[in-house]
Amino acid sequence: MFDPLIAIVLGIVEGITEFLPISSTGHLLITEHFGPGWKQSDLFNIVIQCGAVIAVLPLFQNRLRQFTKALTNPAARDYALQVLLAFVITGAGGFLMEKKGFKLTENVHHIAWALLLGGVAFLAIEFWLRGRKANDQITWAIAVAVGFGQLVAAYFPGSSRSGTTIILCLILGLSRIAATEFCFLVGIPTMLAAGGYKIFKAFHHPVPGTPPENWTMVIVATLIAAVVSFVAVKWLLRYVQSHTFQAFGYYRIVVGVALLVLFHDQPATPPKQGARPIPALAALDRLP
Repeated sequence: MFDPLIAIVLGIVEGITEFLPISSTGHLLITEHFGPGWKQSDLFNIVIQCGAVIAVLPLFQNRLRQFTKALTNPAARDYALQVLLAFVITGAGGFLMEKKGFKLTENVHHIAWALLLGGVAFLAIEFWLRGRKANDQITWAIAVAVGFGQLVAAYFPGSSRSGTTIILCLILGLSRIAATEFCFLVGIPTMLAAGGYKIFKAFHHPVPGTPPENWTMVIVATLIAAVVSFVAVKWLLRYVQSHTFQAFGYYRIVVGVALLVLFHDQPATPPKQGARPIPALAALDRLP
C-alpha cells in the first residue's frame, strides 16, 4: 500500500545522508525501526540511492568533462584510472563477500557503535591534522584505500561509505576538498552499478515468495531523494572549503550514544539468517 508519509520521510533521509559522512545505511535502518510499515525492501533502498546519486552528477560536470579528455590529457587519464581502480576493488571485493555469504546486520547496537567510533575517528583525525599541510594530488595508494574503504563501509552499516573513505584520504595527506570530491566520484559508479545489478536480479531472478514491489513508493521516494541529495551535496562541497569535519564527528557521537541508550534492551546479537544480503557491488553506504 502506498503511504506518502513513509515515502517522503525515507526519501528525505536518503537524500540528506547519502553523501554526507554520517551513513545513509544507518539512518535508513534506524528510520525503519519506527514501525512495521516503515521497513522497505532492499530494492527500494538501493533504487532511491541511485536517484540521489544521479541527481548530483551536474555538480561534477567540470570533472566529468575532463574525463572525456583522458586519452589526450595524462592528468585526466590518471584521475579517471584511479576512480576506476577504486571502483574495481570495491566491486570485486563485494562480489566475493556475497559469494561467501556475508550478511548485512540490521542490529541497532552495531549501527550505533559504527556511528560512534566513526565520530571519534573524525575528531581524532581533525586534531591530528592541525598544523599539517595537505595536498590535492590523488595517488594510487589513495585510490586503493578508497576501494577497500568502501568495502569496510559495506560490511559495517553505520560506518558510512563517504565517512570511511574521506577519513582514509585525510590520513594519507589529501585535502578535505580533494578527498570529498574523489570519494563522491568513486561512489557514483559504485552506487549505479549496484543499483542496476539489484534491479536486474529483481526482474530476472526474483526470490520465490517475495511480495511485489510498490513502485509508486519507490518512484516518489526516489524523486524526493534526488532533489534533497542535490541540495545537500551542493551545500557540503561549499562547507568543506572553509570548515573541518568536526561537526559531523560530534553529530555521529551524539546519535550513536542516543541509539545505545534508546535501544539498550535490544539484544546485541549477530546477524541472523534472513538479514539483508550484501549486494555483489556492495560498496554502498546503505548496503554501504
